[in-house]
Order: sequence, then structure tokens, then C-alpha cells
Amino acid sequence: MTYISNWDEFAKAVERIYLADPMKCRFVIKYRHCDGVLKVKLTDDSVCVQYKTEHAQDIKRLEKLTNQLMRHMALKEGK
Repeated sequence: MTYISNWDEFAKAVERIYLADPMKCRFVIKYRHCDGVLKVKLTDDSVCVQYKTEHAQDIKRLEKLTNQLMRHMALKEGK
């Protein structure tokens, strides 16, 4: 499993994988304080995309991505 280095590519891949089959996706966020590293991973058991960062500004990007995924989840449930 390799990490995607560009946030925009990671966010597009996450959304594409999630929209393909929402019931199989798992989204994991892991922060390790002693290293100052944030790791984000989305998998559907066949495809796995990961992103790793040490920059604080990526927290806002992560918040935006999770809000976007939550909107997709709410829209799926409403149908």
C-alpha cells in the first residue's frame, strides 16, 4: 500500500471509491502525536488509498472531505 502525495488526487480517489460502493467502504483517520503525523485511509477491500501529512493546514482539508462524505451518506439514506 502506497501513499498518495497530492491531496486533490487523494480526495478525488476517495470520493470515486465511495460512490462506487458505499456499503463496502471504510474510512480511517489516525493521528500520532509523538511523530506529528496524520494518516488517512479509505478502503473497500479491493482498492486502498492512503494519505500521510505533517502539515496542520491539511486538517481543514480533511474536515472538508469528511463533510462531503457525510453529505453523500445523508443523501443515500434519504432516497
